Amino acid sequence: MAEIHHFEYGLITPILSYALSVLGSLLGLTCAVRVREAHSSAQRAWFLMLAAWAIGGTAIWSMHFMAMLGFSVVGQRIRYDVALTAASAIIAVVVVGIGLFIVGMGRPSIVKILFGGLFAGLGVAAMHYTGMAAMRVDADIAYDTTRVALSVVIAVVAACVALWLVVNVKGVLAIIASALVMGVAVNGMHFTGMSSMSAHLHEEPGDPSGATASNLLVPIILAVILVVIALIYAVLAAPTEDDRAGAAYLDARIADREKTQPELPPAPNGFTPRPRRNTTSYTPRRR
Repeated sequence: MAEIHHFEYGLITPILSYALSVLGSLLGLTCAVRVREAHSSAQRAWFLMLAAWAIGGTAIWSMHFMAMLGFSVVGQRIRYDVALTAASAIIAVVVVGIGLFIVGMGRPSIVKILFGGLFAGLGVAAMHYTGMAAMRVDADIAYDTTRVALSVVIAVVAACVALWLVVNVKGVLAIIASALVMGVAVNGMHFTGMSSMSAHLHEEPGDPSGATASNLLVPIILAVILVVIALIYAVLAAPTEDDRAGAAYLDARIADREKTQPELPPAPNGFTPRPRRNTTSYTPRRR
């Protein structure tokens, strides 16, 4: 059996993966608050889609790939299947999005949260093991059934808790605390699943095909940065409930002022005089 390291580069990869999961959770929960403040189905659908990108794409998949960079099999090169890696990212966003739409459209309920959490949790587990299957290494990979089952349970429970937070969390401090908890749950599921893996080297060494981690790292980092900037801009540009209340107050004041202004009486022969301007003429004195 080959020796496996999960922290090849020390604490840098788990720290970055946790930071990504917290950042994505913060953005996703902030979008969820905008969902509850939305006044139309189109606005709710828009912010639910943004939350799916934030939680599924950043908090879960980007964290997963960053943590995978610290995985190594001693004496072996690791390559990645680009198609399977991209498929795992799509799975993460789609299953989280469906779970969010289940609880976010219409009136939320505990049944919706449980059903959406079960669907999203199983989907996140499928994403995780699809991403692990994308690794190419010159060895036979095996999984411990008990730890795989435990990772799936963690994924489902974490998804249910995340959807409950999406529906109920309010306030800046509550969002930050919830994002920290979600980050722990996502990382816990990932490393539990990774610990179930074992590798048995082939007798004849070979060189697996596929992209290296450095080939994928730069485009993935750029994509994450662009998505995060777009999400932040979308959240900041959207009017909040306080903004709507302020605009409604100003409209009401303008309407009251227009009602209190006296109307000019109609002139004979259908002629309506113009309002007299408040002007003051000035005539210079002659010396």
